[in-house]
Amino acid sequence: MKTVNKNSIWLPGLLDNFLFDNKLDAFKNNYETFSIPTVNIIENLPNFVVELAAPGLQKEDFTIEVEEDTMKIASKKIETNKEETNDFSFIRREFNYKSFERSFKLPENIKVEDIQASYENGVLRVTIPKMEEKQALKKMVEIS
Repeated sequence: MKTVNKNSIWLPGLLDNFLFDNKLDAFKNNYETFSIPTVNIIENLPNFVVELAAPGLQKEDFTIEVEEDTMKIASKKIETNKEETNDFSFIRREFNYKSFERSFKLPENIKVEDIQASYENGVLRVTIPKMEEKQALKKMVEIS
């Protein structure tokens, strides 16, 4: 299984790591536009597991769609201005996943109807079961 796209601009994130490491106010107002959840993809015998780290969301904030050979995980959380009403402001905010979309190319040997998802402790876990591989039938043919 492979990641299709990350839906972000890679250059600002790359420059941020190299050029602005000690400047706390770099990209202060729009840093969250470059922030998308990180993903672990695990393969074992019975299934694939996609783990997406997205703290601060609720399970209702996610949508998971499978169309043909692509699985799309998205979040469209309604933005609230909670931080403006408090007595603080963020200097740097890296895990701000209000809206994002991640797409994954699925292999041919999966059971789409049996995909399951759970959200616990800030991690969305999507389990994608594999189809059982048919054993090759080996038969000895007697020559008469």
